[in-house]
Amino acid sequence: MKSILVSKFSRAFVVIAMLCLVVSCASMGSPDGGRYDDEPPKVLYATPENRSVKADRKKISIWFDEYIKLENPNEKVTVSPPQAEAPNIRADGKRIRVDLFDDLLPNTTYTIDFSDAISDNNEGNPMGLFTYSFSTGSTIDTMEVSGVVLNAADLEPIKGIMVGLYPADSTFSDSTFRTRPLTRVGRTNGSGKFSIKGVADARYRAFALQDMDGDFCFSQKSERVAFDTTSFTTSHRPDLRPDTVWIDTVHYSKIRMVPYIHYYPDNLVLLAFLEEGQDQHFLKYERQTPDKFTLFFTAPSDSLPHIKGLGFDAEKSLFLEASQRNDTLTYWIPDTNVAYRDTLSFAITYLDTDSLGRLVPLTDTLNISPKTTHAKLEKERVKKSEDWEKDRQKKQRKSKEPLLYEENPFERVYMETQVKPGGTIDPNQNVSLTFSEPIARIDTTRLHFYQKIDSNMVDVPYLFLPDAYNPRRYTLYAEWEPKATYIFQTDSTAFVGLLGHEAKPIKTDIRVRSLDEFGTIFLKLTNLGLQEGDTAYVELLNRQDKPVMKVAVENERADFFYLKPGDYYLRLFIDRNGNGNWDTGNYDLKLQPEEVFYFPKPISVKAKWDIEQSWNVRGIDRDKQKPKAITKQKPDKQKSIRDRNRERDEQRAREKNKGRE
Repeated sequence: MKSILVSKFSRAFVVIAMLCLVVSCASMGSPDGGRYDDEPPKVLYATPENRSVKADRKKISIWFDEYIKLENPNEKVTVSPPQAEAPNIRADGKRIRVDLFDDLLPNTTYTIDFSDAISDNNEGNPMGLFTYSFSTGSTIDTMEVSGVVLNAADLEPIKGIMVGLYPADSTFSDSTFRTRPLTRVGRTNGSGKFSIKGVADARYRAFALQDMDGDFCFSQKSERVAFDTTSFTTSHRPDLRPDTVWIDTVHYSKIRMVPYIHYYPDNLVLLAFLEEGQDQHFLKYERQTPDKFTLFFTAPSDSLPHIKGLGFDAEKSLFLEASQRNDTLTYWIPDTNVAYRDTLSFAITYLDTDSLGRLVPLTDTLNISPKTTHAKLEKERVKKSEDWEKDRQKKQRKSKEPLLYEENPFERVYMETQVKPGGTIDPNQNVSLTFSEPIARIDTTRLHFYQKIDSNMVDVPYLFLPDAYNPRRYTLYAEWEPKATYIFQTDSTAFVGLLGHEAKPIKTDIRVRSLDEFGTIFLKLTNLGLQEGDTAYVELLNRQDKPVMKVAVENERADFFYLKPGDYYLRLFIDRNGNGNWDTGNYDLKLQPEEVFYFPKPISVKAKWDIEQSWNVRGIDRDKQKPKAITKQKPDKQKSIRDRNRERDEQRAREKNKGRE
């Protein structure tokens, strides 16, 4: 009996020991992991069948070989013809279900373009571009129309904008886009590209629409639009495209040519814009301090509102600082009897856009109080002044020597001044002074401007002029000599602000850069395509696609001087109306936005270099002109399990080679 127990105990001990060995071996390192599944979902069947005819079901089911997920169906999935009542599209296990609520039209091809919204549930393998279609008639339309939508002002690709077609037949008129829904629609991806499928073989006109109200028509000014005044006819032909045959995730065996049907047109370029004269409404007011308040409007205006003070004379008590386009209005209150009221009440009459799109007068009564009262501001100032004085007396007690006189910075309120640029300027720059409040008066006898020659300060001519749009800004103009040093100096009380505050004395040294620090671009332009009365401007852009300099084209040339070393980009626009600015379009007037072109690559400027650059303005298609480095709208990120497997295989190979070493 004892031997039997010992035998059983020995066998149990062996089993436990083996289990411990397995566990210890397993814990020595993390598992390597298998390969990711890189197969996308596949459609097994659908009801009704894909590309079926004489279909009459509004409930559609599409079955896949694995569990799937549907990404942003409201944004990525497009049903055509467009539906007045939005369809219900959802993923359900291995199935996608679509419920259409509109009545089905007779003899019509319906397409449900899923774009890249479908992927498998586990690894996120994208199915790729997938479109389901059926027809309520005896035939199904198979033509496709594709292209790109760009923002007219800067050629940025526009993501998510709707693109649609109207038949260019006797039923189409200029009012169709405003009164009838688009007949076939698609939507752009992250590259601004679109493809409209299930199109009948016919003649069409193309439009783009940022549909704000879901009616598939251009019905309000806040909708961005694009239109093409020319029409096109659909067509197709057999073609070949390259396809890579992979051995594994790293190596491929060959590139083969695969036949397919090429549909045309495939290169439409639509330039989208917002019309001028957006709906104008009063947006909000703001009053941070007692001595001013600001009114904000939703759109620029050619006229100013009328303010009637309730209990005060608005014309005598308010001073207006308006933005260049009159959409931001700041009213200063130099009259302290008015400014220090707890609440300022007034009636304001302004132009407002009504439901018919007309500008009509509208009157509101506003009662506005400052966020911080004058009493609170004064209390804070006195407290800071007392603290400063206590701190100075403390330093005096600790010091063995008398402290030099120092003015208490909180004893009185000064007008703040900003001098830009500070220190060093380019030979073609000027210096601006911006004050914290509008200037009431300037004593020009207290302004001094010198050029430093050797150790002498020599008076030189200058101009000191107010800004045309900002009553708080003045500009110092002079004939700046390269490598020279200047001094601009003001005495106390030289500037007195509208609220009675003085600016502190100013002394700023201004050094002008040497010509050796700059480069130059001499631009020769061809193929401008200017019509009679047109002019053109070239803008020099930085890496943020922002203009740093603008030059008018003369005799097909545009030259840029005093350029600091760096990479620059070029944008040109055709100025049709001669106002020197880019202007948008107007659909009702059939006016396209002014044409914009980009030089397709950066220009690297170096010090002391003169660059001769020619530019064939229309030599490259518009959708290929803007350099990728300054294109803000990037293509949609492509999800690829193949890339993940390739990275894993490469990592394994590196570890294997490292082990051999």
